[in-house]
Amino acid sequence: MQRGQLSDYFAGVAVKRLSAVETSPDTSNQHEFNGSAPLRRLFGDDDRRDIPARYIWLGQEQEAVTTDSILSWYDARRRHPTRTEYRLYYPDNEVTGMMQEGDVMFIALSPDGTAMVLITPVDSTIQNQLVWLFGLAEQPEFEFTVQEIAGSSNSDLDFAARYILDELGIEPEEPEANRLDDLIEQFGMKFPTTKIFSEVARSAVTDVSPTDDPDGTLLCWLDMEEQLFRRLERRIVAERIAGGFNAPEGADVDGFLSFSLSVQNRRKSRAGQSLEHHLEAIFTANSIRYSRGKETENRNKPDFLFPGHEHYHDSAFPAAKLTMLGAKSTLKDRWRQVLSEAERIENKHLLTLEPGISENQTSEMQVKRL
Repeated sequence: MQRGQLSDYFAGVAVKRLSAVETSPDTSNQHEFNGSAPLRRLFGDDDRRDIPARYIWLGQEQEAVTTDSILSWYDARRRHPTRTEYRLYYPDNEVTGMMQEGDVMFIALSPDGTAMVLITPVDSTIQNQLVWLFGLAEQPEFEFTVQEIAGSSNSDLDFAARYILDELGIEPEEPEANRLDDLIEQFGMKFPTTKIFSEVARSAVTDVSPTDDPDGTLLCWLDMEEQLFRRLERRIVAERIAGGFNAPEGADVDGFLSFSLSVQNRRKSRAGQSLEHHLEAIFTANSIRYSRGKETENRNKPDFLFPGHEHYHDSAFPAAKLTMLGAKSTLKDRWRQVLSEAERIENKHLLTLEPGISENQTSEMQVKRL
């Protein structure tokens, strides 16, 4: 299937690390940047341009914080016959109030003239992900770097790119999504079990080999299932919205909120189960012995034990020949959960789909023998 490209959503991005004078009301009341040459390449030479902007704080562990506001790009000397002095102004809002010295700001301009202002902690996983997504050659410094989304930086929206866009609240549209309808027609307006959905996704991908290329195959299966799920979800949600959220006393706000929460929860729980289903198929195709979701100690249930739980509970079986694998589609701080799931196994393993994990996090994992 054809896939969308990054340029469908972004025309260019400016990125920099924030200094104290740009973030602290104690050192400065200003909320603007000098219009350097890189910024002029991105925003142009208009005398004044007010840009609708969505500000998003993307912390390491907490939920994203979002607010809608503007950016103002203007020439402070527009009445001078020969001189220009461009500036980029941002107003106070909930997100800019959270900024700290050293945080990284990404200003991503969309083809429709709107913008996203993304704030991340320095050296964080989400910073790494955005640097990779926008095709930036180096990590941000204290001067603006601008990257136009074209040529080599205009990548196809593969699984990793779509994962990051989802973190930004962007759901990429499938250029040929209607080709998926035949596969989901059998389900009508109901979600099948995750096991069945994973089987359908694997059956739809025929040009992969779980033995010759298990990594690539895993990503293709996951990508197909994600597309199928979102297509079916769109149908079901559209029908529910069309039915309305009405109650005898007026709008059924609680019903709407409950439905919205169920949509989000289904997405999260399905993603983790989907990953385990496809890993199980990879292990089976490669004739690898394993147990899935079996108890070890204290009612812990590692995602996978090798060669199996019966070997784990056999005290005569050498601990050095036991392996455990935790599988988490997203990581955040949840990787520590796997550390206590199999006491006989000192060196534990984890598989995650999250790209660009920070160096601080991977260093801590190594210390914890993960």
